[in-house]
Amino acid sequence: MHQAIPYRTWVPAAVDTSTAGADASVEKIVSNNAVVVLARRGCCMSHVLKLLLLGHGVNPAVFAVGEEEEPGIAGEIGKLTAASGEDGKDGSVHFPVVFVGGKMFGGLEKVMAAHISGELEPALKDAGALWL
Repeated sequence: MHQAIPYRTWVPAAVDTSTAGADASVEKIVSNNAVVVLARRGCCMSHVLKLLLLGHGVNPAVFAVGEEEEPGIAGEIGKLTAASGEDGKDGSVHFPVVFVGGKMFGGLEKVMAAHISGELEPALKDAGALWL
């Protein structure tokens, strides 16, 4: 007899960084995607960020970071922000973190503040994540 294939209404878009390969550095991931969310594995706040961005018409790349990978990835993000010379960035990283257009945009508070003030949409358009 034939067996039916179950219908999946939702396929997770999150990609596990441990399966992305050893050469998948944060810099490479950020440069290849218009909008990137890096978050701890199982973090509910990354889900909130993803839903907010999806509501704007953006499909962000969401990367789950495991506990064992967290210090290394936080160090890479700190180096990226320190190298870019952005004011107010002390190199400390709090997950989830959002990159828009190859630059660190901020965490959940920054994204929500930009959404409320109307600054999020122009930033997404400048990054090429929104076309309208």
